[in-house]
Amino acid sequence: MAAEASRPLLLPQNRKLRHLQGIYFRNLTLTRPRGRTIDDAALNKSPQKLEALREPQLHHAQSSGDLRPPKLRRRSSNWDGTSPGFRQKKLEDVIDSRTADTFFTLRCVGQDEPVYISEVVDKAMNPTFRFFDLSGLGPAITRLDTVVVTIWVKREEFTPLLEEEVNLQTLQFIGSLESHPFPPNCILFHLIDGIYTIDLASKPPKPKPAPSLPTSSYSALMRLSNLDESIQDALATREELANQINAILKETPVDESQQAREEAALASKYLNLERKLLKQSIRRRFELQASISARKMAIDTGKDIQARALEDINHAQDKLHNCRTLVAKTTADLHQQRRRICEELLTIFPIEPTTSPLLFTICNLPLPNSHFDDGDEDTISAALGYVARVVDMLQYYLSVPLPYPITAYGSRSIINDFISKLQDNQRTFPLYNKGTLRFRFEYGVFLLNKDIESLAESQGLKVLDIRQTLPNLKYLLYVCSAGTSELPARKAGGVKGLLPVAKSWDAGSVSSRRGSADSGVASGVGDQIRRALENGGIDGKGSLKTQNNGNRLGVFGGNHVHSLRTSGLRENVIK
Repeated sequence: MAAEASRPLLLPQNRKLRHLQGIYFRNLTLTRPRGRTIDDAALNKSPQKLEALREPQLHHAQSSGDLRPPKLRRRSSNWDGTSPGFRQKKLEDVIDSRTADTFFTLRCVGQDEPVYISEVVDKAMNPTFRFFDLSGLGPAITRLDTVVVTIWVKREEFTPLLEEEVNLQTLQFIGSLESHPFPPNCILFHLIDGIYTIDLASKPPKPKPAPSLPTSSYSALMRLSNLDESIQDALATREELANQINAILKETPVDESQQAREEAALASKYLNLERKLLKQSIRRRFELQASISARKMAIDTGKDIQARALEDINHAQDKLHNCRTLVAKTTADLHQQRRRICEELLTIFPIEPTTSPLLFTICNLPLPNSHFDDGDEDTISAALGYVARVVDMLQYYLSVPLPYPITAYGSRSIINDFISKLQDNQRTFPLYNKGTLRFRFEYGVFLLNKDIESLAESQGLKVLDIRQTLPNLKYLLYVCSAGTSELPARKAGGVKGLLPVAKSWDAGSVSSRRGSADSGVASGVGDQIRRALENGGIDGKGSLKTQNNGNRLGVFGGNHVHSLRTSGLRENVIK
């Protein structure tokens, strides 16, 4: 296995500049070596032989007793008795004479500029340079097998010491740097498979073991020779025939008609293709022109529409300010009317406190806060009827629909729950305790309190305890009627709708409201109806009493539906 590792992997003809990875320089010598013959390395270089070579070549013969060469006298060192500083200086001079700053350059044959310049190795006798990679220089350089190596040294300035034109195919493989004596100024090349040199001859690699093959016989060699002669004759015959053919071709005129016909056919084909492309381009041009015309028309139409829209916007800007002013005024008027209505509701349905804490009365009827064990059933039912009437009217005045609709029937008022998930199919709950189940009555009161809470939340109020029915309602009415400005006056002529449908005192004023003048004229009628309401439907003259099937009917008598018309508000009264 050791013998196999010492063999090169690259064949000589396969060694290229791309395989070169590094360069070593050994035994730096600044003095130029003397010339020598090819066999100078084999000479005896012992001290006696060298001394004999230094003696003159011609000398007188000596006697036999003087044939023994004289013994060389040992001389002491010339540095005996010198100072340590002198010795140190001499040693530094010796070292400086053998070391120098070194770098090398690589260039291709026939080029002046180097393809690679190495780093400078300071003060070294055997400089070892860093590895490099030449694969990025392009195939024109990496595929070469010859390179010029120049070694530069510095004494006072950098000068070339050695320049060698090296063919990588002629390098000798040594494998490694160990156990090899190198001559002065020896250049070593590191390829991908090992180290090569141009100055040392390495041992030939041992042949690989292979089975022996039988040699050829004389007859086989003769047949091989005859075959070679036949091949040479055939090659000569082929060369002669080729020369004859070339001579015939030179003498025969060239017929270019076929080539001309082929070129004409090809030109005709290209001409047809270009005509087809021209037709397509013309058709495409017409389509683009039509599209551009349509787009121009669309743009003009859009500009007209945009101009009209801008004009409408400019006109609308003037109206917008007026509309905003009207909305603000209407909102303020609406708020004032709501204040007036809530103030009147507090007057019509007074809610007053009692001596007991958090116990209030409505229309002088006490109403406990969700505890009805000790109270009178009729009084509680009547008080709840008043509360139901106020809450039902507030949903229209405040424009807030109740989640649980109320039907106000006085002391027999009821409330509906159409949104909760209940097992009972009966969705109507009484607001009176007499003759009903206690849990249905208490749930009806709970729904009434939830309606009051919904109205309070619509006005931005927070209800702390929904069981306090009258305190929450009074708080809601107090907040809705609060304000610093004066309350607006009631508009005149708002109760003509209370007249019976079967009889009207003023047909013109009852049928329709034609303006403020009609409203002013009908103000007297409204006062009479108000007095009739106070007298239970009968005035001093009995003029509001009508007969229907022999019965005496007041304003709320019979099955007729009447409408109480106030300033912008309506209330259906059913009995």
